[in-house]
Order: sequence, then C-alpha cells, then structure tokens
Amino acid sequence: MSDSGRGKGRLVADRRYTATSSKSTGSGSPDKGSRKPASRGGNGSGRRPARRKPPSRRNPLVALVLGLFRWVVRILWTVTWRVGTVALLLLAAGVGYYYTKLPPLEALLDGRARGSVTLMDNNGEIFAWRGDQFGGPVTATSVSPHLRNAVIATEDRRFYQHFGVSPRGIASAVRINLSEGRGPLSGHGGSTISQQTSKLLCLGTTFDPDVWETEADYVAECRETTLARKGKEALFAMAMEAKYSKDDILSIYLNRAYMGAGAYGAEAASERYFGKHAAELQPQEAAIIAGLLSAPSSLSPTNDLERSRARAATVLRLMRDQGYLTAEEEQRAQANPASLSDDADRRAGGYFADWVMSTGPDFLTRDTMEDVVIRTTIDPKLQAAAEAAMRSVYDNKVREGSNAQAAIVVMSADGAVRAMVGGRKTGVSGVFNRATQAKRQTGSAFKPFIYATALELGHSPYDTVVDEPFCMNIAGSGQWCPENYSKSYKGRVTLTDALANSLNIPAIKISENVGRDLVHKVAYDFGIQSELQNTPAMALGTSEASLLEMTGAYAGILNGGSAVTPYGLVDLRLKGDDTPLMGTGGGIRERVIQPEAAGQLIWMLEHVLTEGTGQRARLPDREAAGKTGTSNDARDAWFIGFTADYVTGVWMGNDDNSPLTGVTGGGLPAEIWKETMVRVHEGLPANPLPDLAPAAPEPVAPPQPQVSQQAPDPERQQRDNIIQQVLRDLLGPRN
Repeated sequence: MSDSGRGKGRLVADRRYTATSSKSTGSGSPDKGSRKPASRGGNGSGRRPARRKPPSRRNPLVALVLGLFRWVVRILWTVTWRVGTVALLLLAAGVGYYYTKLPPLEALLDGRARGSVTLMDNNGEIFAWRGDQFGGPVTATSVSPHLRNAVIATEDRRFYQHFGVSPRGIASAVRINLSEGRGPLSGHGGSTISQQTSKLLCLGTTFDPDVWETEADYVAECRETTLARKGKEALFAMAMEAKYSKDDILSIYLNRAYMGAGAYGAEAASERYFGKHAAELQPQEAAIIAGLLSAPSSLSPTNDLERSRARAATVLRLMRDQGYLTAEEEQRAQANPASLSDDADRRAGGYFADWVMSTGPDFLTRDTMEDVVIRTTIDPKLQAAAEAAMRSVYDNKVREGSNAQAAIVVMSADGAVRAMVGGRKTGVSGVFNRATQAKRQTGSAFKPFIYATALELGHSPYDTVVDEPFCMNIAGSGQWCPENYSKSYKGRVTLTDALANSLNIPAIKISENVGRDLVHKVAYDFGIQSELQNTPAMALGTSEASLLEMTGAYAGILNGGSAVTPYGLVDLRLKGDDTPLMGTGGGIRERVIQPEAAGQLIWMLEHVLTEGTGQRARLPDREAAGKTGTSNDARDAWFIGFTADYVTGVWMGNDDNSPLTGVTGGGLPAEIWKETMVRVHEGLPANPLPDLAPAAPEPVAPPQPQVSQQAPDPERQQRDNIIQQVLRDLLGPRN
C-alpha cells in the first residue's frame, strides 16, 4: 500500500537522528550516502556528545539504615504471616473444640442451679416464691418484640451483624474505661450477647462437687473477668455462632439471665413483676426487664421501683435512638412508667415464708433441685392486720428515734400460724426474724404455767397465799429476797388476784410449794423447748424462749390443755404432682393438763384483762384473756393472750438487749396486741371464751355467842312435871 506522502513509521531515535543530520549539512534533502555517525571524540562539525555524570556516592550510614529497615520489614512480614497462620489455626481449633461440646438448644434453656419453691396461702393463692424461679422456656420470637428490641438496644446493638465478638465494641469499651481512669478491662467489657451467654453457660461446664467445694466457688470461677477467661468466652461465643442461629443464642440468653427477685429468665421476671406472660409486655415493662440485666438485684423493681424506672427511661431512649420506637411511642411510654402487679410486693413472702422454708427438709426447700409447691397456713387477711397494727402503734405511740423492735405471732388453737411479723419493718424477707430466732427472758408471761401446775394438782383459783416480804436460802448462793414489781405487798390474796396483778412473791411460793420440777415439766410439755433454769427465780421468768414458743404454749391453754407444735407447712408436693411428699409437721399433741384445770386457768387469765395488769388490752366487743410480762431491768416486754378464735403473742425489746424506756408488758405490747386483735376479728361473731368458773367457796358462818351450861334446878323440874301431868288429865293422851 502507498504511504500517501507520509513516511513509514520510524523509530523516534531515527527521526531524531535525521533531524540532527539535516541541521549539520544545511538546508536541502539529505544524502543517504553521506549518513555517518558523528565522531565521539572529535570536534568536527557534528553534534558534541553529552558528558556522562559520574555515579553519585551514597552515604554509607543511610545505606545501612535502609538495608536494616528492609531486613526488619522482611522479617516482620515473614513472622506475621506465619504467626497469623498459626493463630488462625489455633482459633479454628479452639472454636472447633467448643463446637463439639455444645448440646442441643433445648438442653440450654433452663440453666438454674436449683429448683423453685412456690408458697400458697390458706386460700390456695400464691403469696411467695423462693429458690430459682423459671416460668418456662421462651424464644426470641415468642416474647414481646418490645422485650427483644429492648435487650438488643441495651446489651448489643450490633448483635445481628457480628460473628460473636465485636472488635468495635471492645475498642469502645477500652476507650471508655481508660477515659474514666480505670484499667482497660475494668468496668465496661464490650461483651456481646453471645459472649454474655457464654458466661451464663460457664463455657459449657456444669457444677461438679469433686472440683469445687461449693456452688459459690463454681459461680465465682464462671464470673471471672481475666483476659484468659475472656478469650475463652470469645471462642465459645464464636462456636455458638457456628452451631446456632442468632435467634437461638438470644433465646438462650433470655431464658438463663438472672433478672432479680429470684427470677431466672424473661417469663419468670414478667410473671414476678407484672403478673403477665413475656409475650404480653408493653414497651415500658420490657424496658424495666431489659434494664435489670446490668444489675438485677439493685435494680429489681420490688427492691427499688424508682431506681428501676429511671433505668427503664434510659432503655426507652436507646430504643428510640436505634429505631425500635418512634418518638411518639417513646414519649407515651415515658409518660406512663410501668407499675408492679398487685401481688408483686406481697409475694416477697416476708418473715413467714422464711420461717416455713426453714421448717421443711433442705433438699425440698432451700436446696431443692426440683420445682416444689408448699401449701401453708398463712391467712393474708390476718397477716395484713398484724402488719397494720404494728405500723399504727409505731407511727402514733412510739417516740421518734426509738430503736425498740417488736414481733407478732397470730395462731389458731391447734398451732397453725396465721400471721407473723418478725420486726417493726414489715413485708421484708431474708432478715433476722425476732418472732422465731430471738430468745429472750419471758418475765411474768411465764407465770401461767405455775398456776396451771397448781390447778392440775387440785388447788382452786380461790385458794389463798400471803403476799409479804420474803426471803429464802439458796444452796451455794446464800439468802435471796425477791420483791414485787411495785415494791409493795397485798397480804393474803387469792391465786386469781395474785395472777391478775402479777405478784412475784405468791408465784415463787406456789412454785416452791407444788414443786419446781413439776412446773418445769408443765412448761416444757406445753412447748417451751428452750432450756429452763432450775432455780427459784424460774418463777419470775428468768429463762429464755422465743415468741413462737410462748404463743404456742398459750395455744395449749386455749385448746383445753393439750400441747401444740406451731406449724406453717400444710403439705409439700412436686410441681405438677397431686400427691404430697409430706404433710404438716405440727398440730395438737399430747394432753398436759386436764380440761377442768385449763378452763379455770382461762378464767383466771380473763381477770388479768378485766381487773389486772392487762387492762389496756381489753377488747371492746368480746371476751379475751392473757398475761403481761416484763423481764428483769425491763429488757423485754410481752403480752400474750387469746380470744375464743385466735392466740396472739407480742414481744418488744431492743436488739442489743439494752433496757426499754418506760415500757412494760401492760403498755405498748398490750396496745399492739389489742390493735392486732381488733383487726383480726373484724366480721367475726363474738364467741365466748371456753373458761370454767370455779365453784365459789362455802361461806364461813360467823361465830355464835356461847351459852353457859348450868346444872338443872330440881324444884323447877318437879314443878314442870306437875304442870305437864295436869294438862294430860284435862286434854287426854296425845295421838
């Protein structure tokens, strides 16, 4: 083909060469035959060659540094990819190891270390829970969407995006910890829900008594926050991500997380606090439960409702920020914070539930591995009455700043405990119970057992004893001279008056007369199981007993003289099983005194309220009987009494055993007793006491004047005989 006037494509070097030649020969066409390379060294008419620069000399130090740097980089790269490869292999091995240990999903939903105990009142209604409550398994899709969203918004906002570990979350947590002056791993952990679930599962390790001495040691190890432990949790979390779906992991978490007040899992918490299923939770309720996950005990709404609501408000804001709630929905939830169900507060169970749990076998109560249901004797109406009476007296009649404590027990005549208050703070659990655990001097509340012994031996309430200054010699101790509380003496009094006025000297004389050993036996048989001092001072109540023991002993007087064992547990069975595993452990036992003696003692105790030391306890609409008691130095004050329906005992004192100020058994304890009994008997007919009035003693005829006997007069006798003969002759013989 023709090049159309253009030269064939030449190399750039050729063109440059041609241009140079043209310049050197002048204008005109070049002569092909005259092309000659220019001489390199000549200085002819050709172009002068450029001079080559000599090679630059590098600084040896720079060269050394650059070489060393290149060598370090090569070494680091070699080490990095090799170490990285090894690390990836180890990571895969660790994940694979935990993967093989993971059981089926269903086996992980109930992770409680022990079972639950559900306590029912005498009406068959739940009034308390103990142990680890589990309302049943739920799934991430069966609970309320508000609860699922609240948990994710609060605990792990990127839950559905990460692979079990969130590097961004860890970095953020480290930054926050350092900015707050803590260590990088102290405080915020940056753990994902998957990692938290790993901790809840304790890396798949179950409690083994051969490895850990106690379950507490096992739990402590599961909750470790060391770097090595967190590394294992990360491996376990990734294994779960490979084994289960995201919703499966969230389901495990929602079932195993502790949510306060003994509730494990969302269903138990929902029922515990709101009386509804987890599927029915509203946003503000879901926010309460999600907020518990960071501090379940301190944030529990039954422990501090306002603090729990404040945390829920933060959860609601997070839900709005992350798009789970609209601004209107969040505002509406904030304006209507969640409220506890009507039963939520009551279901703490109080002192009574704590006591019942201690009366059954440990393996079926406190340490049960099964879910247990216990039917009890408590009457919620009477429990509320006792608590209201306690508050009323303390609010209106106890001086401000007083630390004096009090306890109340309400019981049926067969020993069934219907109400129990173990301290002035009502409605609490897990604290010292002064009704059952405190052993205190009984004072004059012990005296009825002295008179019961005397009546059983045939003495009458009308028998008399002299109240006078009295001393006796005690072997090894010398002379003992007790006094009455009033420091005065009444002379000869009946046994009834001596008991009504709580006179010490007659009580001691009667105790020594009938036999101290018999008094001890009667008190013991009536249920005072505490050790009684075998000294003359026993008659003054120097021995110690609990309020529950004393109230049970008085119940024996009311029921006609038979001992009772106080009880609160009616029957115990496994959840879902109708056959009880055990029945009541109490009730009426053997007879201690005859019904006649018991009836007369009731009659005497009634006089305590009508004319003796217990007049402040008199009830306005029904018969009642009881006894005051004040121990030495007024360290303890008692009032124990009964109507035809219930026995109630009240104790008052200081926990440090210091003396009370201006308090005796006939004062504040009698008023607490009265306030309790008035409330307890609302709506009940006024039944008479089963007392037995003793036969009144025969009146003693006044002495008649003595007529002197004189010898008969013979003349007068002869005259009387003549008169009688004349009358017979006139009237004839008598038919």
